[in-house]
Amino acid sequence: MIKKAAERSQAAPLRKPALDHELLLGSLPHPILVVGEENQIVYVNAAAEAFLSMSTALLLRMRLDDIMAFGCPLLSLVDQVRESGSTVNEYGIELGSPKFPSPRLVDVFSGPISEAEPLIVVMLQQRTMAHMIERQLTHRAAARSVSGMASVLAHEIKNPLSGIKGAAQLLEQSLSDEDRVLSQLICSETERIRNLVDRMEVFGDERPLAKEPVNIHDVLNHVRRLAESGFARGVRFIEDYDPSLPPVPGNRDKLVQAFLNLIKNATEALGDGNSEGRIVMQTSFRPGVRLSVPGTDTRISLPLMIQIEDNGSGVPDHLRPHLFDPFVTTKHNGTGLGLALVAKIIGDHGGIIECDSEANRTMFRVLLPMQDRAHHDSRPLHHRPIPANDRRA
Repeated sequence: MIKKAAERSQAAPLRKPALDHELLLGSLPHPILVVGEENQIVYVNAAAEAFLSMSTALLLRMRLDDIMAFGCPLLSLVDQVRESGSTVNEYGIELGSPKFPSPRLVDVFSGPISEAEPLIVVMLQQRTMAHMIERQLTHRAAARSVSGMASVLAHEIKNPLSGIKGAAQLLEQSLSDEDRVLSQLICSETERIRNLVDRMEVFGDERPLAKEPVNIHDVLNHVRRLAESGFARGVRFIEDYDPSLPPVPGNRDKLVQAFLNLIKNATEALGDGNSEGRIVMQTSFRPGVRLSVPGTDTRISLPLMIQIEDNGSGVPDHLRPHLFDPFVTTKHNGTGLGLALVAKIIGDHGGIIECDSEANRTMFRVLLPMQDRAHHDSRPLHHRPIPANDRRA
């Protein structure tokens, strides 16, 4: 009997079930596109439909150039695959599209399907919010390194500077007019160094914040009024607020300082004489945003989103990864401490800040926690203060 069973097994071997390639590709969680010789789209899976917010029927009538912004790195990457005939992978590139509210950071894996047909397969892997947290922790580490350096500068440099300035002022009384210019130069330069040390001394303040429930719209309206009466006079502000946002647990003065810095940066990016310059201040509630901190089991809930957008020239590509590091600046007379201070203040509030930038559009996006329910304002929403001039963009 065993012999007959073995003969039957050899006569009729087990067959593997056939797999439908579309079923297989459609089950993958990453967007996959196949493009032809003229970048026409010939296949997309379900994840690509969701990623691009367009149906398969519509996408199959379009070219890759139609859905990606002009100059998008993905287009040149596909051309590189077509010319080399080999696989090309690129990590951490930004995809811009009219369908995206902001550029998306993705890893791209692409290669030719076969030598017979000029088809190229492209798989996109979007960077997760955990990557944003990892970058933010790097920003905070940089700010902490400045904190230690600021303490050293405050104690070891400011005192000698005072002595140098005092000595120069004493010498000035017995100098000729020609030499007095040199002593005045010494005084002015020591004062300039002292001012720089004073600015850095802020980073050395590691005391915990005295927090209370803060209406973020009250902060933003105060910042806008300060800007409009000073450095942002003539700039058009557009407010797109969600008036039902709960309070933020924080320090009002510190938050004013942070957002005032962001508005000042946006104003300077617009440049002088830009009649089309505008700054959009937007808030929204995102209850699903919960971030995992790398290396720990902690999950942070950051549902409050505040975004400052300008239509200036944008941030150069080589500066974007280091934008929140100290001493990084595009200004001729800048110290590079403004955004590092903003990152520290937002970090002290338990939040994160990120920047998305392209030509004529730069967005600084801040995510903050909300006040615990036990400390929420018990008044109904229609009795709570609602920001003035709530204009929709």
